[in-house]
Amino acid sequence: MQQAKASLSELVKRAASRGPQTITLHGRAVAVVLSREDFERLSSNSRSLVDFMRESPLHGLDDLEFPRDRGPAREVAL
Repeated sequence: MQQAKASLSELVKRAASRGPQTITLHGRAVAVVLSREDFERLSSNSRSLVDFMRESPLHGLDDLEFPRDRGPAREVAL
């Protein structure tokens, strides 16, 4: 983290040109620096779940059947 603080501008430039940069603290990854482009791509929410489901080829089919396994339940040791 000390190195990241000391060279923040270089870290940001590397994130823009080489992709996400990991920041570690005591050898453990604690943060990631992303380019704005990567952030926008990952956080964009162009459509809702409802819209996604409505665009499904199965939307509107009323005769869908999901077979159920009628076998005995498995044994669980407690």
